[in-house]
Amino acid sequence: MKLAEALQQRADLTRRIAQIANRLNQNAKKQEGTEPAEDPQELLEELRKCIGEECDLITRINLTNSRVRVEGETLTALLSRRDSLKKEMDVLQSFCGEAGAVVDRYSAKEIRILSTVDVRALRKECDRLSAEFRRVDTVIQAANWRFDLK
Repeated sequence: MKLAEALQQRADLTRRIAQIANRLNQNAKKQEGTEPAEDPQELLEELRKCIGEECDLITRINLTNSRVRVEGETLTALLSRRDSLKKEMDVLQSFCGEAGAVVDRYSAKEIRILSTVDVRALRKECDRLSAEFRRVDTVIQAANWRFDLK
């Protein structure tokens, strides 16, 4: 099985666990003299089975990510770099939005509000981070389809 397939399976299991949890909550109580729509014990068994499968899959994915090397780095390092780039990008884009927003003045006597940074330069930095994020993400996605799960 390729790493990408395992990642898809993990996502499916995560969704399945959330659905089972929701179904458990819907069947947590019943009206006296009635039966719940689903047997909570069966749902609990299914939940435990899915969580066990997810745990095994996550372990194998993490082992694979720590052993596979792409462009001289482990997938774990590339994933961390991608996450860091995303965080920095998001913060800078938000900051650029605030710093670049025009504050209307109703008369020339009102105090002018000026940006504290060079917005143009900061937007270029955002563009550079975005390009690097896309490059790293593409490397990760390609590796996911190239390497087998350990």
